[in-house]
Amino acid sequence: MRSIINISLSPTLASFVDYTVKSESYQSRSEFFRSLLRSWMEDKALLDLKQSRGEIKKGKGKLLTSLKDLR
Repeated sequence: MRSIINISLSPTLASFVDYTVKSESYQSRSEFFRSLLRSWMEDKALLDLKQSRGEIKKGKGKLLTSLKDLR
């Protein structure tokens, strides 16, 4: 099931979105925004992973032997 989210853009941003949709061969404005969101989510996951690796290197990690250790 999909949810509908409406956003308001300035004319300048809307024109940029429309131009990008056409020039980058997106199927629609919605696909453009879904692509942006997926990219942001991937970047966030990578950043979180890098931060976790940094904590482990500093000795702040915890060895988990089972899922119960997550509590």
